[in-house]
Amino acid sequence: MFLGEYKHSIDAKGRVAVPAKFRSKLVSGAIITRGLDSCLFVFDAKEWQKLAEKLIALPLAQANSRAFSRLMLSGASDVNLDVQGRILVPDYLRAYAEIKKQVVVTGLYNRIEIWDAEHWNTYKAKTESQSDEIAEKLGELGI
Repeated sequence: MFLGEYKHSIDAKGRVAVPAKFRSKLVSGAIITRGLDSCLFVFDAKEWQKLAEKLIALPLAQANSRAFSRLMLSGASDVNLDVQGRILVPDYLRAYAEIKKQVVVTGLYNRIEIWDAEHWNTYKAKTESQSDEIAEKLGELGI
């Protein structure tokens, strides 16, 4: 499982270091794609397969299903760790997430998210300021 928050720099070639504790789960490769909230999602092969199967099972006749499938699937790219534990983030994904120099790599149990550091700090501050409201709404769902 992936857990934690790590700060890294992205190099001039678009490579970002994967936290050492995450690397063992990605040795056989990973998939990086557009995420939500202006971040990128990274999945190991097994988790990607589960998500992809759900996406292709969505009703083709529904516009929202098609749009979400396109967002996730057409933006996906295979990535492999280099000898220094970095992955190459394709240009189009760096542009999508507005990644500049500093990034935050977060572990969210079954996926990794890569955020531009400024976007992450803004998102996190907003979410933390609304934590009571969010907890109350989730409480209604039984969480």
